[in-house]
Amino acid sequence: MKSLFVTGGHGFVGQAIQRMAPAIAGRHGFEIAIPPVDFELLDPAQVDAQLALARPDAVLHLAAQSNVPLSFQDPEGTLRVNLIGTLRLFEGFRRAGISPRVVFVSSGDVYGHVPESEMPITEERVPHPRNPYAVSKVAAEALCFQWSRTEHLGVTVARPFNHVGAGQSDAFALPAFARQIAEIKAGRREPVIEVGDIDVTRDFLHVNDVVEGYLALLATGEPGGIYNIASGQDRRVRDLLERMIALAGVRAEIRPDPARHRHAEQRAVRGSNAKIKGLGWQPTRGIDEALAEILQDWEDRTRQQ
Repeated sequence: MKSLFVTGGHGFVGQAIQRMAPAIAGRHGFEIAIPPVDFELLDPAQVDAQLALARPDAVLHLAAQSNVPLSFQDPEGTLRVNLIGTLRLFEGFRRAGISPRVVFVSSGDVYGHVPESEMPITEERVPHPRNPYAVSKVAAEALCFQWSRTEHLGVTVARPFNHVGAGQSDAFALPAFARQIAEIKAGRREPVIEVGDIDVTRDFLHVNDVVEGYLALLATGEPGGIYNIASGQDRRVRDLLERMIALAGVRAEIRPDPARHRHAEQRAVRGSNAKIKGLGWQPTRGIDEALAEILQDWEDRTRQQ
């Protein structure tokens, strides 16, 4: 059994990987190795210790400071974690004398503002980051390319778009809706769902499909290459909310909340997935499956409160 070392393995995507571990072992031959929750990527001694334990054949580098508002408050900290943390990991490989296959998880956010007439967004588009988080990801992508060429590290860059599923924080729109719906269903809330701007469209994927994309890149992604992981279609957030309400079997008023409303300069997002499809990857889980899992997750959480 090969070892797959997952940084950031206690976050939303990491939790999905842990749930998928038996299938990942069966189909891809990987045993999952996740460092402890207090693992400090910026500490070379901790990096060395965890790599010595895992001796990874492959690495999925998820760990990041990914909160965009926080990146404005602390741009230096964001750059340290996302760029220097990646460098510390790569330096750890060199000290350990290993050269694993690596997928660095970047973000579709690096593209910045894209006119609707120029969608779907392809990997050839020059990034125009609009926040420190996206800047840090572009910088780390450049580091990955450099190490792929000068250090011959087999590192591939993934640019995932919006991914959703059970375990996601209610700081994101769909889980925030699910939490309110679950509270209404449990009789703990008036039948009113407070929303921000829900007339934008976004490219949503089930988190399991995103993980399968990462595994496809570990298997056959081009070193130094960049791949979108996207559904290839955009969905209106209002439509998804209305679908969640119907799936839950509740009646509720959708009420705009000025405190939640942030005008989105980017009204629509749709990524191209043609390049990663060339590796044999296909999304297999429908949006209704994702919405049902998010609802069930928040109904379970509500019962436990």
